[in-house]
Formats: sequence, structure tokens, C-alpha cells
Amino acid sequence: MATHFHKKPNLYPAHVQLKVSDLVRSIEYYTTVIGFKVLQQTETEAYLTADGQTSLVSLVEVQNAQPLKQGFAGLYHLALLLPSRKDLGNIVQHFVNLNVRIGAADHDVSEALYLNDPDGNGIEIYIDRHESEWTWNQDEQVHMVTEQLNFQPILAAADGNWNGLPADTVMGHVHLSVVNLDKSEQFYTNVLDYNVVTRYGAQALFVSTGKYHHHFGLNTWNSNNGHAPTNDMVGLKSFTVVLKNAQYAEEVKQSLTTNGFIVENFAEAPAHGGTQLFSTVDPNGLRIVFTLDGE
Repeated sequence: MATHFHKKPNLYPAHVQLKVSDLVRSIEYYTTVIGFKVLQQTETEAYLTADGQTSLVSLVEVQNAQPLKQGFAGLYHLALLLPSRKDLGNIVQHFVNLNVRIGAADHDVSEALYLNDPDGNGIEIYIDRHESEWTWNQDEQVHMVTEQLNFQPILAAADGNWNGLPADTVMGHVHLSVVNLDKSEQFYTNVLDYNVVTRYGAQALFVSTGKYHHHFGLNTWNSNNGHAPTNDMVGLKSFTVVLKNAQYAEEVKQSLTTNGFIVENFAEAPAHGGTQLFSTVDPNGLRIVFTLDGE
């Protein structure tokens, strides 16, 4: 697996925090079905891990939680990147054994499975084809499609050895439902340093750094001209972006401030360790936590 896309200096997402309506139910789902382990847990919060050290997803129980609704910004899906086709084959076999319904697609750059957690939060589990097989045109746009996934070679690569998510699983990308594509593009490419690498008409675009096929997807399919999510609504609470060094962190802070975005500093380190530096809210009302962690 090409891991350099999820290392510094790339601006990659490392962690997604989800609001859920029933923590016990969600922990059961994310451990039994998806294959995470619980790294740390309180009455209202759980940090989930694949490697036993770093958390990729955390769950926060919301009181009197409101369900996901159309017309709101938030998570379209979080995407867990597995190391190899063998791992994808093993998890497909695991889903078959559990009789779990999945969607699937071949995106040319990747092979992907799709599920929804008990609150309707979208989850993609995928592997990348080798970057040498990706097609880029003269405009620095990467070719991505949505076609039927051929399960035969994937299942043929499985060795039947499913022990939960492999330790090398990373947060491959995060796909967001946004209320305004132009403002979102302006924010992620001008205020932050992403490049647009592909567009789906006027309703979706994909951005990355370091010529990855995408670190973030942005679409308005369910959320055009919609609202920022409310605090009591299940779904995305925040996601992290890893910054390459402290000097660059200051530049990002300056760029946010100059462009009128509020920067909030963290008073203390998070419970699961790590260095959260500051956060902001994007034009869609979605919170981004900036960190130096992730190596």
C-alpha cells in the first residue's frame, strides 16, 4: 500500500469524531461488524483503534439525539483504507458471514465497499489500486468512475484470516455533504492548501494534496443550500487534519484569520493523547481540528 499519501507533508485527515444516539449500540457495531477495538471509553465517549495506539474514529453519545436529515451539511462518509486486497477480501468474507448488507463500487483508482452505521453515518472501506495505474489528464485531474465491483479477484485474495481491522488501516479520506460547493472549494483550495483533482458536474468535487486521488470529497447531493448541523443531531462532530510542522500551523492559522474564519485554540491535550493545536468551522458549519500528530 502506498502510505506516503497519508504522511506529512500531505494534509491528510487522521480522525473522525461522530455523534451517535446510543453509544453501546454503536460500539457493538464498530467492533463486531467493522472490526475496531476500543482504545478508551467513558460513559458518553469511545475512542476506536485499529492498531491499539492511535484512534481513527471516536463516538460521542448525544442526549435526545435527532436523526440525520436531508438538507443538512455533515458526513457523506468516512473512508477506511485497508493495506491490501487480501484484507479487503477478508472483510468481504466477514460481512458475508455476518449477513451484513453492503454496497460496492470500482472507482478505477480504488475498490470500495459501503455501509451505514446504526445512526445512518456512511462508512466506506476500500483499497487503492497502485498509483501507477491511476490516470491523470493534462489538467492535473484524476480519472474516477463508479462502476460495478468485481468481487471474484477480491475474494480469491482472501486467506480467511479475519481478526478485525488490520493494524495498518488509516483514515483514507473523508467525504462531506456541503451546502455550497463554490464556497467550499474556495475554502479548501484558497484558505487551506488543497488542489481540486476531479469534478463531478456542478454537484461534487474532490480535493487532495500530493497527487492523491482525494483526501476530501465535497458534494451537495443531499445538502445544497442546506443548514449547518445542530449539536443534538447525529453525524459528524469534527474531523482532524494533520499539519506538517509548527511553522506551517501558524501559516494556516493566519490564512484562516485573514479570510474571516474563527480560530479556537485548545486549552488542553485530548484524553487519548496527541497534540490538538486549534480548530475552525468551515463554510458549512463543520468543525476541523488541526493537529501535528499522525506520523
